[in-house]
Amino acid sequence: MKIISLIPARGGSKSIPHKNKIKLGKHPLIAYSIAESLLSEYIQETVVSTDSSKIAAIAEEYGASVPFLRPEEISRDNSTDKEFFQHYLDYLKANAIDVPDLIVHLRPTTPLREINVVDKAIEHMIENKEATALLSTHKVHWSPFKMFRAEGGYMVPYFQYKGLKESFSLPRQTFEDSYVQNGYVDIERPSILINTGLLYGDKIRMWETDMVSDIDELSDYEFAEKLLSASKFKQVLDYLG
Repeated sequence: MKIISLIPARGGSKSIPHKNKIKLGKHPLIAYSIAESLLSEYIQETVVSTDSSKIAAIAEEYGASVPFLRPEEISRDNSTDKEFFQHYLDYLKANAIDVPDLIVHLRPTTPLREINVVDKAIEHMIENKEATALLSTHKVHWSPFKMFRAEGGYMVPYFQYKGLKESFSLPRQTFEDSYVQNGYVDIERPSILINTGLLYGDKIRMWETDMVSDIDELSDYEFAEKLLSASKFKQVLDYLG
């Protein structure tokens, strides 16, 4: 079975300029996802998809493969995951390279991962052959049944629970547990995108993890810096040196 990782790293970012190059501890943000991929028992190739030659040079320095530069038109703030996945598959086809069985999607903005959690997620996808994808999640304490959108200055609930009017007023304990995708590790089957045009398909396995350190604002770096000393990330830090 061929398993690769795909790490998306645009050069631009509105929230934090040049985010993927900024150092977390002693290393650029992108280095952590590369190291975690290289430490995996299952991932055979670590590929970075970027539109930036500077990020490409950093990625190669840390051991990743950067076989191309991603076009600017699919490297914007509103560009989708599906676009850079399709670009990678198009590159494989154009160069007569075998399509991998699984692609492990590691976002640089979620830099701190335990290697065994990533590898167990891969094992889970290998075992669950009917699954079209796997998305990591963590439990949240709010329910979508208590969420609203604004319409002309009025509150409109997104959903009704079991068709009940004003179900948003029910006690929180009424509702099922809710989970949010967190970017710790996602795994896609390229065959699903090739055959259906969908990136994730309709049988997505849920992989529950701890809450993650997601880098979106400068304050998030400060929080992640504090987490670097946690023993569960020692393997990655020792590898990076």
